[in-house]
Amino acid sequence: MTAPRSGDLLYVTRSASVQFINPIYFRVIRVLAWRTYDGWLWLEGYQLNIKGDAVVRRAIGWMR
Repeated sequence: MTAPRSGDLLYVTRSASVQFINPIYFRVIRVLAWRTYDGWLWLEGYQLNIKGDAVVRRAIGWMR
């Protein structure tokens, strides 16, 4: 699996983390250079609503 890039649209579910009991769509702004666990990335982006509009800016952890 390749790392997400700016502009990618991700569908984030509970398999990513228990915080996503309700899945979200997430538009990637950038991959952050934060230190994290081996195999993980921090992504900055926008959570999208059902219409595809950005509603919340957030950072999430993503396993490569």
